[in-house]
Amino acid sequence: MKFDLDGLTVYFPYSRIYLEQYQYMRSLKQTLDAGGHCLLEMPTGTGKTVSLLSLITSYQLAHEGCGKLVYCTRTVPEMNSVMEELGTVLSYREEVLREEREKMTVVDLENAASRVTSSSADESNDKSVGNNTTTKKRPRVYKNNKLGPAPYNNGAGGTSVLALCLSSRRNMCIHERVLKESDREGIDAACRAMTAPWALEKAKKARQGNGGEGSGHETCPYYDGFQLAGEATSMPSGVYDLEELKKWGKGKNWCPYYLTRQAINHASVLVFNYQYMLDPKVAKMVSKELEAESIIVFDEAHNIDSVCIEALSVTIHERNLEQATRSLGRLSSEVSRIKASDATRLQNEYQNLVNGLIDQGLLDAPPNEVGLASNVLPPDVLSEAVPGNIRRAEHFIAFMKKIVEHLKTRLRTVAGPRGGVISETPLAFLHRMITTTSLEAKPLKFAYSRLASLLRTLQVPNLDDFNSLTDVADFATLVATYSEGPPKFAIIMEPNGSSIPGASDPVIQLACLDSSLAIAPLFKRFGSVIITSGTLSPIDLYPKLLQFEPCVSESFNMSTFRPCIRPLVITRGSDQLPVSTKFDDRGDMGVVRNYGSMLVELCSSIPDGVVAFFTSYSYMESIICEWDGMGILRQLTKSKLVFIETKDVVETTLALDNYRRACDSGRGAVFLSVARGKVSEGINFDRHYGRAVIMFGVPFQYTLSHILRARLEYLQTHYQIREQDFLNFDALRQASQCVGRVIRSKVDYGLMIFADSRYNRHDKRTKLPKWILQFLGDAQLNLSTDTAIAQVKQFLRIMAQPVDQNALKQVLLTLEEVQMICPPLTTSCNIEEVTS
Repeated sequence: MKFDLDGLTVYFPYSRIYLEQYQYMRSLKQTLDAGGHCLLEMPTGTGKTVSLLSLITSYQLAHEGCGKLVYCTRTVPEMNSVMEELGTVLSYREEVLREEREKMTVVDLENAASRVTSSSADESNDKSVGNNTTTKKRPRVYKNNKLGPAPYNNGAGGTSVLALCLSSRRNMCIHERVLKESDREGIDAACRAMTAPWALEKAKKARQGNGGEGSGHETCPYYDGFQLAGEATSMPSGVYDLEELKKWGKGKNWCPYYLTRQAINHASVLVFNYQYMLDPKVAKMVSKELEAESIIVFDEAHNIDSVCIEALSVTIHERNLEQATRSLGRLSSEVSRIKASDATRLQNEYQNLVNGLIDQGLLDAPPNEVGLASNVLPPDVLSEAVPGNIRRAEHFIAFMKKIVEHLKTRLRTVAGPRGGVISETPLAFLHRMITTTSLEAKPLKFAYSRLASLLRTLQVPNLDDFNSLTDVADFATLVATYSEGPPKFAIIMEPNGSSIPGASDPVIQLACLDSSLAIAPLFKRFGSVIITSGTLSPIDLYPKLLQFEPCVSESFNMSTFRPCIRPLVITRGSDQLPVSTKFDDRGDMGVVRNYGSMLVELCSSIPDGVVAFFTSYSYMESIICEWDGMGILRQLTKSKLVFIETKDVVETTLALDNYRRACDSGRGAVFLSVARGKVSEGINFDRHYGRAVIMFGVPFQYTLSHILRARLEYLQTHYQIREQDFLNFDALRQASQCVGRVIRSKVDYGLMIFADSRYNRHDKRTKLPKWILQFLGDAQLNLSTDTAIAQVKQFLRIMAQPVDQNALKQVLLTLEEVQMICPPLTTSCNIEEVTS
């Protein structure tokens, strides 16, 4: 449908719309009109993505000064899903605009014909035109997803829209030999070895020496083709997901990885990972040229504060320092070799460093250059010459050796007999480092940039071999840069940072405490930043955590034609003993047995797939061992196959694949997983893959974590956020994210089972999203296992009935109904139905 929303023509690719979709788009428009930021919580399975894309692309069409739509997702499958929805939206808009142009052409012909003098020839022409206008309207052929180059002259969306995905080399490379590498690091190194400027120069000299014949140094034919095309490397209008980009790049013999980075400035829509906006290392290379009028969207952004903190935190283990020492030895040998064979290269680097970072190009390196980007935020980068005592390569290596040795000494002290956990501010740590090593503070600020320059000069293809050394340089740069003012970082040294009990693994961590530090430049730079998810509740804490003022903050209910969600709070087992994963109770054999009996009874009553979440890997492993000893697992396998999430990504992926096969075959399965794990964040269990989600316990963070304690103290001191408020907020959003996996559309249905007595408390359950609370009545609270089983069976009997299509249409608004809910200030809503 095409309709008017407060003066904006919106192209929505379906003939009906949910009420919450209309409300969601209206809130988005209010945000864009106000030029501000917003927080929007939209129920899962209600078309959030298509609503957002329809509204913003329509807004771009109506406002020429509107910038790019930058859509940030978490995973590659989510990215491809967004591109598919965008193809649907733009192909629909293209059809509508094309039909309108055809109508305008017919009207123009009629007007012209009416002014022509009547003659026999003109009469026949008039008659022909008349016949064309009275011909029955042809049905529109509408394909749901049009990806790739636009097939029509007017381009994608009818206005030559270019939409691109950006991802890593591993996801975009099309070179067959490079793709044979086993991991991301190998692919990156192989690509750099063939595309770096020094590699291209070597190949060129070798070809010249061989009289134009092939050289011994291999280059990438796709990158060579991209470079050879020069300014001709433009992309036609269209919607390109990762597969379409690779397909089009192969056809043109152009590298899609570098092509997309060049085409960023010409694109209207960009879709990529959070890190491209929030991580300073990546953002400086990708998103630095985005105009201020761009619209930034963070989808599934319930954990955005954690992402911001991780982007500016550094962890260094003892083994990393040993690796850094070996890397410095390699660099020292390489410098000695180059001084003997090509001294001018080091001399040129020295001269560039005298000129300063910007003149050298360290802050704006070419995209194919081998180099590193600093983790320091752009406003804090020093735009001046590198200090003289680290300009020469050998002096800088000696400088870094002192830093590494100092960190080793600190870790030995922590791990010694008189050691223990030590927490310091950056200023205190820096003062002790300067006093002990006689280093100066100013050169420390340049450690990361100076290392990037040296690796570039030495023409190192595999930067991942120097990860440990770059972590040390990153650590030193951040400590020196953010040592002044109120401490927004904490340096925590622990004698054992390993998750293996009894293992000695001293660790030093630079922990960012202020999540607003990474995202603050985005709020200042861009007019509208949209933070949206299905689980943002309690929504009022995000403005405090991220330090911004949203002009719109809204949480929407779910419109439904039947109670498709049944949340249940089970507080007691069948023996009436309370169940909880509180630290004091989790080891109680009565609680373990009740949880096991509960899972067995639920799996016996619920068909198809069941997903169970635990609070941590350690708790899941311990309770599974206890269940095995009690014979509960044997009982469980009588009704369903059992699959378990592990920390290994490959194992978990295989388990998920087999879990789906078991559900498809009718055997049924139960998947045991962990809150905050891979399965809880990016995997959907729609339809028969997830008829119930069971949340065993309240997924609080590990409250004895020293980093968490430091952050809680920071939030209390600077933002007046109480410790318990933040812990409850964080635990309930994780629980909501877990149970939200169960439903992905209005015709889907599922059970959400909260198995812990603490969910019955008002301060816990009221922090669940509104769209869950609307189904959580008094009858679903404080249940025992047996009464919950009775409700489960009743719910499944109701849901097993065929979907009432007439009832479903009642929650889908027609164009006339949309017109009726238009606000008074838009009394004349110009809404036009366009069949699809």
